[in-house]
Amino acid sequence: MRIAVFGATGRTGQPLVEQALERGHEVVSFVRDPTGLPPSLRSDDRVIVVQGDAYSGEGVERAIAGDNDPVDAVVSVLAQSSDGPDDLLTAAGRHMLAAMDEHGVERFVTLVGAGVREEDESVSLGGRAMGALLKLLARSVLEDARDQVEAVRASDTRWTVVRGPRLTEDEHTGEFRHGTDLSLGMRDTAARANVAAFILDCLEDDLYVHEMPKVTDA
Repeated sequence: MRIAVFGATGRTGQPLVEQALERGHEVVSFVRDPTGLPPSLRSDDRVIVVQGDAYSGEGVERAIAGDNDPVDAVVSVLAQSSDGPDDLLTAAGRHMLAAMDEHGVERFVTLVGAGVREEDESVSLGGRAMGALLKLLARSVLEDARDQVEAVRASDTRWTVVRGPRLTEDEHTGEFRHGTDLSLGMRDTAARANVAAFILDCLEDDLYVHEMPKVTDA
């Protein structure tokens, strides 16, 4: 499988690229700055590096379309930064979905925080507290993620929205829980490397198509 990864230089993106290669896939790494990728990844002949700007859309179509040979799947693990635009995920997602539609790419997986809820979703007391805290401290981040998810759900793609709690830099254990009805609280965390593994599981096994699973460390 050839996978386009947006946010490849990020803290979730790098383990995602590394694990994808370990599993035998090829990766198109979309980056703003190629030096953000370790030299071992930049020099790997299974990695195609495409430099661009997901927010403006520069290079997005090139990453997805390839040289008249589109990728098999697109993954977004983009994350907002303190000095970045408030609507990064929404704008970048719009460009990705348009390119996918143009070139017949159907499979899309995106990562957002667990604060993004489904309608009528049952939420634990800890989850409600976490949601209230996010609205207070990171309202723009939450609203951006919600807007992106709304656009993804309305698209013609075979989408999966992975929702995670607080992400950590802990080691990849491969031990995590996931599900659409998983209850997450204030203490739940997930290693970024484990989230990367779950995203790849969703692609390889075609899990949770048109669903919004949560994932947390076991």
